[in-house]
Amino acid sequence: MEAYIQEALFILFQLCFIVQLYYLLANHSRLASYNPRTELPETNLPVSVIISARNEADNLRQNLPYILQQKYPDYEVVVVNDCSTDGSDVILMDIQSEFPHLKIVTVTEHERYKTGKKFALTLGIKAAKNNHFLFTDADCKPATLHWVTRMAANFNASTQIVLGYSPYTKTTNFLSPFIRFETLKTAINYLSAALIGDAYMGIGRNLAYTRSLFFGAKGFASHMHVMSGDDDLFVNQNANATNTAIEIHPDTFTYSDAKTTLGGWFRQKKRHMGVGKLYKNQHRRMLSLDAVSGFLFYVLFILFIILNFEPLFAAGVLIFRAILQFFIYRKIFNKLQCGDLIWWLPFLDIVYYIYLNVFGLIGTFIKTTRWK
Repeated sequence: MEAYIQEALFILFQLCFIVQLYYLLANHSRLASYNPRTELPETNLPVSVIISARNEADNLRQNLPYILQQKYPDYEVVVVNDCSTDGSDVILMDIQSEFPHLKIVTVTEHERYKTGKKFALTLGIKAAKNNHFLFTDADCKPATLHWVTRMAANFNASTQIVLGYSPYTKTTNFLSPFIRFETLKTAINYLSAALIGDAYMGIGRNLAYTRSLFFGAKGFASHMHVMSGDDDLFVNQNANATNTAIEIHPDTFTYSDAKTTLGGWFRQKKRHMGVGKLYKNQHRRMLSLDAVSGFLFYVLFILFIILNFEPLFAAGVLIFRAILQFFIYRKIFNKLQCGDLIWWLPFLDIVYYIYLNVFGLIGTFIKTTRWK
């Protein structure tokens, strides 16, 4: 390889390292030093929990009663039975007979027009009686009976959006470590961004916002044509430096089971990645810079080792970054109840940046036509 090419690649390697340091020190360190409120807050703000469910009979049977037993003085649960064909209607009626604060909204399949999750959620929002909404999915179970209390306590005169965290349950499945790690890194990114006043996404498995914000933004109208994005696109378009808070107390985590097959996981991630191109330009640049710089950092490191070009310097930079990651991420991983993954960090971090670039390309060129 020509000397000038080596020098150019060496400079690029250093630039990638500097960019990665920026994300660690300027963004993620904020989350590492952030501590959620420990005492249980007192609040009685009326809340409507809204769930859209399509063919989720088993999950509704298992998880919905727990959501309906939350220790909160004034809340309802609105479940939108979205064109289900698995007997969900019978299960919901049985549960409603025991929990009268369950409200059921039914969507029936139209022969000519297919509806998606955004349509179902919009119907649920319109049916809700309260002005503060808390969203989750049918396959999610709150960690404790104080989920509603702690999430609702974040609303005040200025806060209109509350971003929560929703990890996947730890299993022995071979995909489990990476799926949990990818979910954790996604949370680190969007929670850190919110702390510095630049919130760009949230997740529908654990998200809250106000009625006034939803209808003031005309709901999902600007992206109703996109199958996904009821959570991240809505937050991306409506969050600002003053109206968004985060809640990461372990009481508020909503757990769900991850996909157990590569095919199921691939379809899920393809759907999620497809909406990133609709984020605000500054957020697309921010996420792309992280993804590309992290990927090139590892590619160039391997190339320098193979070519025996400044191998000691490259190894030193890699080790320094790994140590810095360890000390910053160890605090975050423990706060988010994923401390066991810290020992997988060197391997999973490489896989993560490969995944970001591969699915980023897939999301750019492939269109998803169904939400479930």
